Amino acid sequence: MKVENIMTSTVFCVGSGQSLNDAALLMWEHNCGSVPVVDDDNQIVGMLTDRDIAMAAYINGKTLSEIPVSTAHSQELVCCKTGDDISDVQHMMQAHQVHRIPVIGDRGEPLGIVSLNDIARAYKAGTRQIKAKDISDTLAAICGPGKVPGTPTAVAAA
Repeated sequence: MKVENIMTSTVFCVGSGQSLNDAALLMWEHNCGSVPVVDDDNQIVGMLTDRDIAMAAYINGKTLSEIPVSTAHSQELVCCKTGDDISDVQHMMQAHQVHRIPVIGDRGEPLGIVSLNDIARAYKAGTRQIKAKDISDTLAAICGPGKVPGTPTAVAAA
């Protein structure tokens, strides 16, 4: 099954130069917990979650209107294309421990978002290409212990 068959095609984005207050308002108005961050050319440069906003406010000790989105959004960007296979997207979700992956066009512009919720709903609707075990494996990987920001990554000896 391809991403385009189950992705959410309505995507609300925030500009990297906007304030976290703007982003929080956008999330509130559209009942979403994350938004893609775009640059002046409408290319996705990161993702911003409600947790990112809360932690930025706590760490900076400033109001949300004083903190730019660019200081809080993810630095690592994981994206997919409309023609990508859902199983590949689930592997990306597992590897990067993310619930949502933005779907981009050829110029890096936002076309939608595919979430673990989209995958689960497609399974529930009877999509035979999606297996319950794959959803379970993805959820377990996403919710497993993750790397704490600012800590070194252990490298196994060869």
